[in-house]
Amino acid sequence: MTVLLVLALVLAGVVTWTVRRSFPQVDGEIKLPGLSANVSVLRDRYGVPQIYADTSADLFKAQGYVHAQDRFWEMDFRRKTTAGRLSELFGTSTLDIDKVVRTLGWRRTAEKEFELLAPEARKSLEDYASGVNAWMEQHQGFAARSLEYGVLALTNRSYEPEPWTPADSLSWLKALAWDLRSNMSAEIERAVDASVLPLDRVKELFPDYPFDRHQPIVTRGAVRDGKFSAKGERGPAAGSGASPVDAPSAEALARVAQVLDAVPSLLGTAGSDQAGIGSNSWVVGGKHTESGKPLLANDPHLGPRMPSIWYQAGLHCRSRGPACPYDVAGYTFSGVPGVVIGHNHKIAWGFTNLGPDVTDLYVERVQGETYEVKGSWAPLQTRVEEIKVAGGKPVELTVRSTAHGPIISEVLGSAREALPGAAAKLGKIDKGMAVALRWTALDPGRTGDAIFLLNQAENWEQFREAAAKFEAPAQNMIYADLDGNIGYQAPGKIPIRSGGDGQWPAAGWSGEQEWTGYIPFEQLPHLYNPPEGFIVTANNAAIRPDYGPLLTSDWSYGYRSQRIVDRITQAIGAGKITTDTMRDIQMDSRNGLAEVLVPHLLRVGGGDTALLKGWDFAQTRDSAGAAYFNAVWRHLLKRTFDDELPESGRPGGGDRWFEIVRTLLDEPDSPWWDDVRTEDTAETRDDILAAAIKDAGTDLREKLGDTPEDWRWGDLHTLELTNETFGTSGIAPIEWLFNRGPLHLGGSKDAVDATGWDSDRGYEVDWVPSMRMVVDLADFDRSRWINLTGASGHAFHANYNDQSELWADGRTTVWPFSEQGVRREAVDTLTLTP
Repeated sequence: MTVLLVLALVLAGVVTWTVRRSFPQVDGEIKLPGLSANVSVLRDRYGVPQIYADTSADLFKAQGYVHAQDRFWEMDFRRKTTAGRLSELFGTSTLDIDKVVRTLGWRRTAEKEFELLAPEARKSLEDYASGVNAWMEQHQGFAARSLEYGVLALTNRSYEPEPWTPADSLSWLKALAWDLRSNMSAEIERAVDASVLPLDRVKELFPDYPFDRHQPIVTRGAVRDGKFSAKGERGPAAGSGASPVDAPSAEALARVAQVLDAVPSLLGTAGSDQAGIGSNSWVVGGKHTESGKPLLANDPHLGPRMPSIWYQAGLHCRSRGPACPYDVAGYTFSGVPGVVIGHNHKIAWGFTNLGPDVTDLYVERVQGETYEVKGSWAPLQTRVEEIKVAGGKPVELTVRSTAHGPIISEVLGSAREALPGAAAKLGKIDKGMAVALRWTALDPGRTGDAIFLLNQAENWEQFREAAAKFEAPAQNMIYADLDGNIGYQAPGKIPIRSGGDGQWPAAGWSGEQEWTGYIPFEQLPHLYNPPEGFIVTANNAAIRPDYGPLLTSDWSYGYRSQRIVDRITQAIGAGKITTDTMRDIQMDSRNGLAEVLVPHLLRVGGGDTALLKGWDFAQTRDSAGAAYFNAVWRHLLKRTFDDELPESGRPGGGDRWFEIVRTLLDEPDSPWWDDVRTEDTAETRDDILAAAIKDAGTDLREKLGDTPEDWRWGDLHTLELTNETFGTSGIAPIEWLFNRGPLHLGGSKDAVDATGWDSDRGYEVDWVPSMRMVVDLADFDRSRWINLTGASGHAFHANYNDQSELWADGRTTVWPFSEQGVRREAVDTLTLTP
């Protein structure tokens, strides 16, 4: 207690000294060396900056400066994460993270990418870095930078940030690609499940996409004569791929999963079922809107963080032309120049995760410093990485790679430990056997070009030119323009395989599942002004699998996307769609399985099932029915699957499990219902339903009290806004400084209002709609937006979390774009001078 009191007093002194001193100056004048003329930064009441400049160079220098004003600690932390250098800040506690990231080589790839970019993009990245570095020069010492540096100084006073570089910006795109890395978790889960279950039962856990109930994004078209045509008939059926009977899979890969999970824990997805992380976006054409112009909505689902992953901003050239072609606003990443999602003076766009299969795991036979390739032995590629450790000696890490990619099974343990039990599939297990990762994002690409091209695009053709460069992470890209056109494009670097379908780990020595190239951009699905007059993407299947090349077999199962389609269709039938309609759909909380499961629960009866009578399946935060239903759902999954599945394969509760249970409800005597731990009893469907009903009541009485009518879903389904660095320090006074919450939320994992939770762990929210926006192409000033937390990364600043309660309530704020609108909302004006 005495130690904590002393620490609290020290922290109080640190707070008093540093908090306000590190707040940004938002009015008056500041000198920014290198500018060609004055730059204006207008901020609204939420601290959102709109930047006005005469040249592109000035614009991006100013953006770098402003990002650093509000979020430099976040930027510094991000670049240390993506470079595998966190241990320079935090010592041995982050050494495992650094080892994994160094093995993957994000920073090395980013440095190579910079040289591939167009001269304009390289210049903009350099200008941005110049602005960041100017801020650093003016803010020397931890007290002038942020509270986090003051806290870090308690244990590491010697740390000094180094100048910003373009590779620091590009590296963050690798972290984003990692968070959205498609089906690798499903590939590992199949292999782990197959080590304890027959393959036919494993297949039951990965059902086919329900095309009969949930439509894909692109409902027609095929590849013909080397190009995709939305008017074409369906193409030839995709190859069936390798049989999983012959695929090398085992519980061995659970070790690999643990290694890979070391990274997302610091990127906002700790404990999340990554297969469930996605996003919603849709666009409605003018024939269905009140204004006669398109409306576009987007809400990307990512891990919650404090501060939020997004930073709202506007970048405006005072006179748009060749010297300064930008007039754009939307959501940016601190540390990255340009706008990632938003609109410019002509077009609007949004992203959701396409989720193609861009990763493969290869099990390799290794002897010494060689590995087997089709009966011969080739030398391993080897490099040594030195990891500096605060308060300790440097640590050397030897990274070994095959032609498939870095060996990841050796990072935190021996290869043999990574592969126990694999003999059932692979035969004799040599002590040198290892697992390598092939991933498109480890190949240098030109995604950095895409951001600048997208920000300047003025029509569909230029939008597609930008999309062609957006290689990783591969995203569904929706489009709308002032002329009333709407569209969709699936971009990305997506491999073509010589064999197999990427669903199972491959035998690296066989040469039977090699990458032979990438799907040509012209063969990827796209739409332009479809007859329906709207386009919906929510991580559902992009197109039927027989359209041509294989994209993936591991889509989200379409519960969110079909609900959005249904809501749009209903709204069209009722009248014209408005921005309010779009925002209302974003907050739709209906549970897509409830209409199937609830009748069974009412039939079995007992417990507190009376709460489900008359429940409308909406998971609002004040709903007792939603609280009880989700508790039953959680315990139903545990009762049904925990007895047979390994811990790493237990249900997280997403829409894949909706499909699995939906089928099982029609099979009352399925072996899945039987609890193998009760040797003398063969449980049936109704036995497990009755047990789950009882479990849920016991659980909620313990958590919410003895009066079921007073139970509220939002009292279970809470979100703690946790600082990504010091928020989990385990020291209460430090956590108090940086964390905020809890927020009481509605929604659920596969509702449109997708507030994710892991049913194996509890009801707390672990990923969220990280922002929400609705763009009105009839008048950009009528657009609306919201961020999860706020513009500022400085704890105790007025804009640190001033959008959080609005976000939780489903509200949005004014999003001005015209200079007149921006000036009307502005409360502060800063002039940056040469």
